[in-house]
Amino acid sequence: MIRLSWTQPEDLVPHALRAAQIDGVDAATLAAARVRWLEAGGSDVAPVSGATPERALAELRALGREMLAEIDTWEVSAEIAANEPDGFEEIIASASASASASASASASASASASASGPVGASASSSSDLTDRVHGAWLGRAAGCLLGKPVEKIPREGIRAIAESTGNWPIAGYFTERGLDDEIARRYPWNRRSRPTSLVENIDGMPEDDDLNFPLIALDLLERLGRDFTTDDVAQSWLANLPGGRVFTAERIVYRNLLDGYEPDEAGRVANPFQDWIGAQIRTDVYGWVSPGDAREAARLAYIDARLSHSRNGVYGAMFAAACCSAALVASSVQEVIDAGLGVVPAHSRYAAAIRRGVELGASDLSLDDALDAIYADYGDLHWVHAVNNSALLAFALVRGDGDYARTITTAVSGGWDTDSVGATAGSIAGALTGARNLPDAWIEPLHNRLATSVPGFDAVTFDALAARTLALVREA
Repeated sequence: MIRLSWTQPEDLVPHALRAAQIDGVDAATLAAARVRWLEAGGSDVAPVSGATPERALAELRALGREMLAEIDTWEVSAEIAANEPDGFEEIIASASASASASASASASASASASASGPVGASASSSSDLTDRVHGAWLGRAAGCLLGKPVEKIPREGIRAIAESTGNWPIAGYFTERGLDDEIARRYPWNRRSRPTSLVENIDGMPEDDDLNFPLIALDLLERLGRDFTTDDVAQSWLANLPGGRVFTAERIVYRNLLDGYEPDEAGRVANPFQDWIGAQIRTDVYGWVSPGDAREAARLAYIDARLSHSRNGVYGAMFAAACCSAALVASSVQEVIDAGLGVVPAHSRYAAAIRRGVELGASDLSLDDALDAIYADYGDLHWVHAVNNSALLAFALVRGDGDYARTITTAVSGGWDTDSVGATAGSIAGALTGARNLPDAWIEPLHNRLATSVPGFDAVTFDALAARTLALVREA
């Protein structure tokens, strides 16, 4: 029996009810729906890994599809609707207060970056830009690789594994050598990543969706230039990504496209994951081809992200792209974060999470105490949600303060979506650092090679990826 995750109606309804609750849907409407679902034999406990062990009866599955269609019609609260627009120009217009609010939250704040043009550049030479783009690719890969084997493991389990193997505070890739048997049973490695992502078996960068999607973006830009559309993104997914290589919102969209929905509607049908992190992992390349132009990076990210996400899911994609744009020319983490906040609605939940992460990163709190504070604020959200993971991302960036190793190890120590947050933190810190200055201990195991199922890219070198990215900068 196949229990495909993130697609079964009986598994999606609990996630949809939870999303509606977070979005401030009318309480009476939500309560009535929950009672209806429970009385029919459904569960309101959302499956953490996307699927329950057993298939539901046909009657419950049919009710699930009916309720998902009904939930799609519900309105979010008036406050959220006012503070979290969906259109690109409306998003940019409502973002103006974010960067200045971030700057005041950190003692290390510098001049606020502009979302409408190049950030105050220190990367003035072609050789420096080449080094930074190369560093961004390598940094993204190594940060992702660090987080891969502990994805889905709770924060306390990550620490227990690291302590048991003499790697706490985290100072290198994970290993199971010396791992206590009881800890191994209590906190099993990510099943897919264990064979390729531990010290004893790393041989180049293994396949991961956090690297597959940047390849899709690079291919789009190479084939179509900056005028690609959301339809083009959808067609690229169907042509280049196996269905088993996409998850959460992306898997819902993939299914809906195959069911005949147009790209403009595919992300809005029975998709309770629109505020999750999936779009945020797809957009680094849009920043790398737009060095110092955060708004252009965000525009490209928006075109991509709107296929599958809305509101905070889209803001995460725009934030990441803008940060990656700034990281190629900036001299500080604060400039990078200001550029990211400059394209995110100032009063959105996403912007608030970034500001909270910045505040805690700049505080005198210990790592544990600061992470406790993040979990107190956002620990009720799913481990793949964009808001909690982005608070952690901002915290890791500020606490790392440009130090590559400290940035990625802080990100992964925080738990939740470890490979995705590690990848984005690594991308930004890698760009700020440059390939020449990245620590060999993190980069050498990559063997300058990436495995992927995206056609035309398997075993591609990071040198080649950087060169192809730079060629798109020069064409702009």
